[in-house]
Amino acid sequence: MTVTITKNAAAKLNKIIGDQKGYLKIQNVTEGLACGAGVPTLFFVSSIDETKVVLFETNNLPVVLEKSELIFFDDELKIDYSDSMNSFQLKSPQQIINGRMSFII
Repeated sequence: MTVTITKNAAAKLNKIIGDQKGYLKIQNVTEGLACGAGVPTLFFVSSIDETKVVLFETNNLPVVLEKSELIFFDDELKIDYSDSMNSFQLKSPQQIINGRMSFII
């Protein structure tokens, strides 16, 4: 699996995060959902449990995904930012996985 961050997303992330050290984490949030499938959400976390996640080096910040959730994502992921929607997006070559992805610090 590969994860890339577009220039637009990197600029927005760096503006929000500033000098803080940490990782981006993509996680399926299931709380409050009846279907249980989950909504991909972007988090900024200061530490990780290396036994439970897989670390992906990117062209910007490192990104982690829970090992148990890898099956839900395509082999190529791209984190983008849409100025017109004022929102992060998670994409793959096959689909837009989440066109309005929340970012939680």
